[in-house]
Amino acid sequence: MNLKRFFLGGGLLLVTAVFLSACGLLQEPEAASAPIEALPLAIETPTTAVSDTTGSPSSAGPVIFQIDPAQSQVRFELDEDLRGSRITVVGTTDQVAGQLAVDLANPAATQVGVIQINARTLATDNNFRNRAIQNEILDTGAYEFITFTPTAVTGLPESVNIGDTVTFTIAGDLTIRDVTNAVTFTVEATAVSPTQLTGTATAAVSRGDYGLQIPSVPNVANVEEEVELIIEFVANAS
Repeated sequence: MNLKRFFLGGGLLLVTAVFLSACGLLQEPEAASAPIEALPLAIETPTTAVSDTTGSPSSAGPVIFQIDPAQSQVRFELDEDLRGSRITVVGTTDQVAGQLAVDLANPAATQVGVIQINARTLATDNNFRNRAIQNEILDTGAYEFITFTPTAVTGLPESVNIGDTVTFTIAGDLTIRDVTNAVTFTVEATAVSPTQLTGTATAAVSRGDYGLQIPSVPNVANVEEEVELIIEFVANAS
């Protein structure tokens, strides 16, 4: 009887291991190919902004600001049932890059370059979940980067002074794996100084719109359809 239980238990463990391996939970994901770098944003007159003694910018043309990965973070959030409890899953990475061309005296002329996120570096608090996300859901071995290509910036004021916080939107095309959809980020940004901008950009996307299917694994159920994307950035004049 004990021997029978031993073989039955061993068989169950083997089946479980094969199942987990098949759904990517035991496979080591691909590592990032290199530290992330911004794609250059071409503007006609990249010059340095000059501020007067009151802190108000004079019109010296646009300045290129570059997102600093060391001070920035991207995260996604969604809810799921884990072992019968409702939790919020949070995945983060600092591997985000992009450039902005900003003239504080003429914010309406702001340009935003392609924002890249290295999906291979996204991590939650659970290694099994990380492997499922990278190997199965996002297939990061084949699609290393998530990209956002802006098409319009709206809602900016006529001018911005140092210390001002403004709210505006950036519409564009978000590509995850091989699927691209139109997405709009709401941005709250602060001109900390003539050489530094900080802010947060948020958007919500549907997993179904990108064909992101959750593998069927024990103890996980009712994974939320909507995913919130948040980019917290520090951009410095380059």
